[in-house]
Amino acid sequence: MLSPCTGEALSEACCRGCCPNPFHGLPLDHHHHPHELEAPKSPRTAAAARHEFKVTTTSSLFPNAQFTNHESLPSLQESFANFTKVFPKYLQTDQADRIRAQDYFHLSLNNYVCFDYIGHGLFSYSQMHSCSSNVHSSAASTSSSSPLPSVQLEPPFFDICYRSVNLNSWLQYGSEESELESKIRKRIMDFMNISEDDYTLVFTANQSSAFKLLAESYPFYSNPRLLTVYDHENEAAALMIESSKKRGARVSSAEFAWPNLRIHSGKLMKKIVSKRKKKKKKRGLFVFPLQSKVTGARYSYMWMSVAAEKGWHVLLDATALGSKDMDTLGLSLFKPDFLICSFYKIFGENPSGFGCLFVKKSSAPVLSGSTSSVSTIMGIVSLVPPVRQSVVEPQKDDTAVNVSTSELRKEPSFSEIIELETLDESSQSKFPESSISGESSKVVECKGLDHADALGLILISNRARYLINWLANALMNLHHPHSETGIPLVRIYGPKVMFDRGPSLAFNVFDWNGTKIDPALVQKLADRHNISLSCGFLQNIFFSGEYEQERVTVLETRSGTNETRSGLSVVTAALGCLTNFEDTYRLWAFVSRFLDADFVEKERWRYMALNQKTIEI
Repeated sequence: MLSPCTGEALSEACCRGCCPNPFHGLPLDHHHHPHELEAPKSPRTAAAARHEFKVTTTSSLFPNAQFTNHESLPSLQESFANFTKVFPKYLQTDQADRIRAQDYFHLSLNNYVCFDYIGHGLFSYSQMHSCSSNVHSSAASTSSSSPLPSVQLEPPFFDICYRSVNLNSWLQYGSEESELESKIRKRIMDFMNISEDDYTLVFTANQSSAFKLLAESYPFYSNPRLLTVYDHENEAAALMIESSKKRGARVSSAEFAWPNLRIHSGKLMKKIVSKRKKKKKKRGLFVFPLQSKVTGARYSYMWMSVAAEKGWHVLLDATALGSKDMDTLGLSLFKPDFLICSFYKIFGENPSGFGCLFVKKSSAPVLSGSTSSVSTIMGIVSLVPPVRQSVVEPQKDDTAVNVSTSELRKEPSFSEIIELETLDESSQSKFPESSISGESSKVVECKGLDHADALGLILISNRARYLINWLANALMNLHHPHSETGIPLVRIYGPKVMFDRGPSLAFNVFDWNGTKIDPALVQKLADRHNISLSCGFLQNIFFSGEYEQERVTVLETRSGTNETRSGLSVVTAALGCLTNFEDTYRLWAFVSRFLDADFVEKERWRYMALNQKTIEI
């Protein structure tokens, strides 16, 4: 993992945001900022630049303005002009706009805004559109000239075939793979800036399968602890926790201090550092994301180093990282034992894809001691061409029988993936051999990854920083009218306007009485305005003495299978490298509609009139 930022360029690059502060969040001496130690003797240190950024963002975008009516919002054009005055370097990121217009034009055609994609996009919409046209043209030209069975490559570029293989065996001996899988593997390793000499890549059905696969393969009998660092309910991590508990693991989690939801450093350090003095004692598995995909909070790389020094194996959850965040300096210094990320097919069009489990080769032997039989047939997949083989056989009644291999390789539902251990080996025979061997030697072109590489880490980071901070500041400037106390419409959880924050936002909308509007309702109404949002559940929140009274009003309970959890449901928005200013403005304009006390009821009647029936919202 090599970084473009080295040597003398370190302090400058970090000021621009190429390398998020690797020491941020550790219990260090706050009077000596790590970057200040390396910054040149100039007034513009890293700390000064960050402070200047915050002041500029909060005071210049909407100076002395509070918007109490959605009709009083400035226009898109006026807002963009003001935005570029404050952040003139945003105009230098127009390469992303050109890529979006040329290769993801479906977003504009459908008037669609996506804030719910997490992971990395493999292909572009124009690439799929072009392939589809070529497939149909080829089919038309050959259908009348040849009665033989036809095998055609068609979008969406690949399919997944479930493998019955033990993870440890796969790591030791490998497995036969298709030419397509080999090319995609190499492309992903290159994109993630991970060396094949150091790590082995295992394809899994999805992110959840990767987490559960590792949990079922890790030797918790000898390394009995599992320590996670999530400020939100994470479905994949929950599966890992459930599986590890069944295998005897002792599970604990980091806590996050209210109201800023920063890691409670003292508590986490105590959990990492054992009271025993045996330096080489193996603790267990430390699961660590570099940033929260819900709140956008960023965490220090150094937690990985501290955990490793204390005998933990480290799993880096990289699913919430930006498109080129793996190029940062921190990840060239700290190499985890395991890493998990996910890839989807096309941004704004096809969220299906696969998960990736990277296993450090020097750490692979630790998995050899696992005695779990479940790990034999759980989650590992192969990537195969989506061959649609149509065999036309004359029948007595002159009809034809069409056999589609894509139909034979239907992707199971999430519940089926969870229960992969119950699959019968006979199901593997349903995957035709032609799906692996009958492929062409065409070049595998992952334009989605190519676009991210072309934009680069600094451009993507700067663009996301300008947009997410503008959005946070804009939302906080919405206030209910006729309110003596100035009740804000929106409350943001975690970092607000901040230089070192990720491109995700967690918030809730409140009515004029100060009552929270159900996040699921906000999500549904946004969807009706062609804006895709997500919902999350913040948890592991620590309230110190001065905030203890807020615990009762803030926390809510959620019942699970075996336990009841306390936390806070929120709306989440995640920005990607293709997000533009209009997207963030449309989200702001949509949320401002809740300033109208009758907005929800008006939406109900509007859809009753359109659909001639009551729509529950």
